[in-house]
Amino acid sequence: MSPEYPFDEAATARAVVDDAGTLVGWNAGARALLGWETSEVVGRPAAHLVAGTAPALTGPRWAGTVTLRHRDGRPVPVWLLAHRAESPHHGPGQWLIVTPVAGPDGAAPVDDPLASAALVQSPCAVAVYDERLRLRRINEAMGEVIGLPEDRIRGLRLSEIGGRPQSTELEGHMLRVLTSGQPQDVQMYTRTGGEERAHAWLARMAPVTDATGRVLGVCLAAHDFTDNYLARERLQLVNEASVRVGTTLDVTRTAQELAEVCVPALADFVSVDLLDPHDGGELPTRFTPPLALRRTAHASVHAGTPEAVAKPGEAQSYPAGSPQVDSLVAGHAIVGTVPSGELDAWLTWDPVRGARVRELGIHSTMSVPVRARGVTLGVAVLTRFRRPDPFTPDDVLLAEEITARAAVCIDNARRFSRERETALALQRSLLPRTLPRTAAVDAASRYLPAARAGVGGDWFDVIPLSGMRVAMVVGDVVGHGIQASATMGRLRTAVRTLADIDLAPDELLTHLDDLVVRLSEEAGSEGSPGEVGATCLYAVYDPVSRRCTLARAGHPAPVVLRPNGTVRRVELPAGPPLGVGGLPFESAVLEVAEGSVLALYTDGLTKSRDREEQSGHRLLIEALATHADSLDETCDRILHALLPPGGTPDDVALLLARTRGLPAAQVATWDIPADPALVAPIRRQVVEQLSRWKLSEASFTTELVVSELVTNAIRYGSRPIRLRLIHDGATLICEVSDNSHTAPHLRRAKTFDEGGRGLLLVAQLTQRWGSRHTPEGKTIWAELSLLDEN
Repeated sequence: MSPEYPFDEAATARAVVDDAGTLVGWNAGARALLGWETSEVVGRPAAHLVAGTAPALTGPRWAGTVTLRHRDGRPVPVWLLAHRAESPHHGPGQWLIVTPVAGPDGAAPVDDPLASAALVQSPCAVAVYDERLRLRRINEAMGEVIGLPEDRIRGLRLSEIGGRPQSTELEGHMLRVLTSGQPQDVQMYTRTGGEERAHAWLARMAPVTDATGRVLGVCLAAHDFTDNYLARERLQLVNEASVRVGTTLDVTRTAQELAEVCVPALADFVSVDLLDPHDGGELPTRFTPPLALRRTAHASVHAGTPEAVAKPGEAQSYPAGSPQVDSLVAGHAIVGTVPSGELDAWLTWDPVRGARVRELGIHSTMSVPVRARGVTLGVAVLTRFRRPDPFTPDDVLLAEEITARAAVCIDNARRFSRERETALALQRSLLPRTLPRTAAVDAASRYLPAARAGVGGDWFDVIPLSGMRVAMVVGDVVGHGIQASATMGRLRTAVRTLADIDLAPDELLTHLDDLVVRLSEEAGSEGSPGEVGATCLYAVYDPVSRRCTLARAGHPAPVVLRPNGTVRRVELPAGPPLGVGGLPFESAVLEVAEGSVLALYTDGLTKSRDREEQSGHRLLIEALATHADSLDETCDRILHALLPPGGTPDDVALLLARTRGLPAAQVATWDIPADPALVAPIRRQVVEQLSRWKLSEASFTTELVVSELVTNAIRYGSRPIRLRLIHDGATLICEVSDNSHTAPHLRRAKTFDEGGRGLLLVAQLTQRWGSRHTPEGKTIWAELSLLDEN
């Protein structure tokens, strides 16, 4: 005997044989079986006990009948079972050989109670049905499951005993077992007559046969695996929640997904109420009733959610004693039941909810705080009325797990929404609120932020230049968010600054490329993720020459609609994106007829996952070619034709500009000889031209400006020298061009200086003045406002 097995071991004959074939173990059962004493056999070859050839033991286990030699010399046929056992200390292996020792009469008694205990006293619910699938016998466990005495239901069919659809389904499986002779296993979740709540059952059905193999009936064994079934269901629900909740970065949608994933798997009605942030954007950390919560989402097993008292988006005040406030104050999930009176104070305070509870038969609620990263976002309330069982502790753990996962998604969506709103506000403040009115173009624009990726760095601008010219720019910064918007603002400011000194488009992009390279280096030194990059298209249109000079840096080429209705893409060198550094940019000159429409845009307009970029360009051309009364209407039609209804996956900037031309009658040009004595005749010609234009009121000021600019050009410039006057009714522009690249500088003359006051005088008399470089030299210009003169 041993503590592990405190019974007589003589009922088993045991022997141990090592790999050398020597007997090293012999017990009392072996002595009773063969008569040999331990001292007579231990240490001797085991083959001496075999009458004939000893079997070869192979594998981890061996079994077979062997004829052994009794001590009195007679042969004894014995069935042996041998197990291979390795030595624990890496020594030689051994074989443990066992066989049962029969009783005095060699067989079990006929009236042995253990023989019938397999059916009657088995902990597994067992029922036996005959060849007509009529109940013949059940054990005690099955009687408890059914909840009816055996003598009353003997002879009934399973469908008659159960009376449920599951019973009929199970009887169908039993019929297949009866006819095929093959066992079957069936799982189902149901409530039997002897149970207060549903259980998960594994029904194992096997045919009952006689000695000839003829099927006499069916044995049904039912195994209750409710705990494993519910654990698996909970795990599946958690996995489902991880897939279904958080598919978007939208707070309302995420809350709705949380409610829908819990119905009907965990509750019959679920509501999600979230806290409103304070003015500073932070959520409250202390909860003092009554507490205001905003209904964000709800879901129900009933169509139309008749259980809901609040509508989505509606804020309601919840008092102390309500599930919402109690769980938020406690900081953990709270379960309340109506029959126990735990919700009486709340329902009395809100008679509408009290009436709804009585009407629907609501009996249990569970409120779970929605918390993520140490911040309480709101509360989810789960309600049961169709399911009769109240919430269990396992249900609480499951609801907390699902809500915790959803809370992270809701917090991510909330953070994204807040960052998106901040970036969008920044973007709107950096983009032009209105486009300037110019004599060169009529313009309209649209900007749409990305629906999901967040606000990006797309921008557009219209910049008035000297000589009634106008610059148009569209750009796209790589990335999204506040960083992209801030970079966009820096680039837009840089473009305006460079445009103000009248750089040619290719030169402007070169300077802008240098700026982006520096910004990228700064971002790398500060540890910011990624590099700064952008694309840009810059165009300058001159209404006098009706020419448009364009250059682009990795940006989509513009599209032009001519007055005759034809639309084509402008052939323009692509150029490298901004930030590459060291590569040149090329300009192209486009002859533009008056009334043409230039369409400048970012790639978010034409690119899409659902179509090729060429298809997007074709749609843009078709939409642009369709007649519209205004540019604003054309913008809307283009966006409607190219963008999906649910929003664009990338930012979109669109700028349309209809060109104007300045009639030749509004421009006067003179070639100036390099002789100071001829300045006076030039002044007289200017006065005469102003008279023809009916602008005599501006003659005095214009004479002074022309005299100063022409005199400076003759003294310090290079031939040829040209004077040009331009007017559009509101502005008169004086331009003097020469072939010198030396630009004048405004300085304040001292009291006894003889010169230096000319440009100061020009600056005082005109609205604006400046200079711009040309391929041949420079142009000094000054603008006079005719509105003041009139």
